[in-house]
Amino acid sequence: MRIVAVSNDLVRLSFLGALLRDAGIGSVVLDGHVSAVEGSIGAIPRRLAVAENDEHRARRVLAEAGED
Repeated sequence: MRIVAVSNDLVRLSFLGALLRDAGIGSVVLDGHVSAVEGSIGAIPRRLAVAENDEHRARRVLAEAGED
């Protein structure tokens, strides 16, 4: 897995995941549970990851959307 975004903003991560899904790229949000357990105070950001072989295409999709 390769990390393509890191954020505490759940709406942004959801949007980025939707962009990738529309491009046919699967993604997963990592650290969601840990972040929620620590009270969502922002100490542990969530990470959006894609498969290693999708990394370059995912980064291109996000860059084209202005989300680099």
